[in-house]
Amino acid sequence: MLKGKTSTGFQFEIAEGALDNYELVEALADIETDPLSVTKVVNLLLGKEQKEKLKEHVRNDKGVVTTTALMKEIEEVFKTQNKVKK
Repeated sequence: MLKGKTSTGFQFEIAEGALDNYELVEALADIETDPLSVTKVVNLLLGKEQKEKLKEHVRNDKGVVTTTALMKEIEEVFKTQNKVKK
């Protein structure tokens, strides 16, 4: 289990092997041409329960979960994992 925390305080756990998933790589590659692929990335990386926690974490004062805020968190999750692996 890989654990981490983003700079905004979102704590996450990534299941062993989740980063070594070809479908995750495909979804990441598809984001450039199909921004809706982000939903698959989040599901594959965090799973349903943590996805919901992340959505609540980034929800703004108007009750909206912006794609921008969510993607910043996901990017930071990946950066954090790269540091852990080194």
